[in-house]
Amino acid sequence: QILKNLKMKNEFKIIANLLPSQSRVLDVGCGDGTLIEALIKEKNIDARGIELGEENVKKCISKSLSVIEGNAETELSQFPDKAFDFVILSQTLQAFYQPEIVLEQLLRIGHRVIISIPNFGYWQIRAKLLFSGKMPITNSLPYSWYDTPNLHMCSIKDFYQFCEKKKIKIDRVIGINSEKTSSIYKINLEMKNLLSEVGIFLI
Repeated sequence: QILKNLKMKNEFKIIANLLPSQSRVLDVGCGDGTLIEALIKEKNIDARGIELGEENVKKCISKSLSVIEGNAETELSQFPDKAFDFVILSQTLQAFYQPEIVLEQLLRIGHRVIISIPNFGYWQIRAKLLFSGKMPITNSLPYSWYDTPNLHMCSIKDFYQFCEKKKIKIDRVIGINSEKTSSIYKINLEMKNLLSEVGIFLI
């Protein structure tokens, strides 16, 4: 497994392992550049990023990473068609005002797209909402209802069915629960939607 010795969250390790060496990659909403830096050092990937937060952009630049400051919701149109082998969007899709339009741009820019989402269908979230009657706060959803950046919450099942409806080819789906990972297929979608805290889609 590539990157297993790096101090990086499991989600990033899984994403990194989906990427062939020497790929051209755009990380949309790249944060402080942790993933980009690892991809460059460990897999010789030509990785670039776009990030909204000014402080995060400064951190990326201080690491000599190729990152621009910008709003992915409005500025992805500047990138040409199929400019990258892969485009990554990590746990950000649900924070956009128009996620469907953003997704169309990602699929236009990249030959393939890797998207991770916090799974609103996870059993702990269902249980907390059922038994407390309040919006749940979990590791993958660590916000109160009034200060959350998330506008369009969905489950793994929701996004799977969205891709089917839009005729978006799903190459692979991986569910994460703590440090455990498992493959998700149509046949086990219901169970994995219940047991996975985060879903990663390669489309």
